[in-house]
Amino acid sequence: MKIWIDADAAPTEVKEIVFRASKRLGIETILVANRPVVAPPGYANVRSITVREGADEADRYIAMTAKSGDLAITADVPLAGQLVDGGLFVIDPRGDEYSADSIASRLSMRNFMDDLRGEGMTVGYTAPYSETDKKAFASTFDRLLTRAIRKSEQAKPTE
Repeated sequence: MKIWIDADAAPTEVKEIVFRASKRLGIETILVANRPVVAPPGYANVRSITVREGADEADRYIAMTAKSGDLAITADVPLAGQLVDGGLFVIDPRGDEYSADSIASRLSMRNFMDDLRGEGMTVGYTAPYSETDKKAFASTFDRLLTRAIRKSEQAKPTE
């Protein structure tokens, strides 16, 4: 089991929460981005992968490399859809879980808003990352991480 972070836009607070869990539990964590992202010193289980420049290159890498049962953090709804379909546990940085039950409506809303922007309409904004977002992320991350660990342990062959 691994933790994947779509690191191009992941808030620092999210990465810090994940790094601490990775260190405490000994879980490999991979930061994937289009630009160099330095893995923090002292976290042996955290590594960084820089993919080539270009739209969706980090997303493509994660989608092709992550395995069922892994946990991924991304705000990219199309990527989340691919990962959920691939059997991953997926969460966005604000603490919303992407699931088989929710992904279709999330994709539909994202595409609708994208169409409106394409028509030149100004549609809302994203509020700054807040302490409430951080707490929501930490709570959902803990719950999904527990589920992912249990699934990983169940998949291990017994001796």
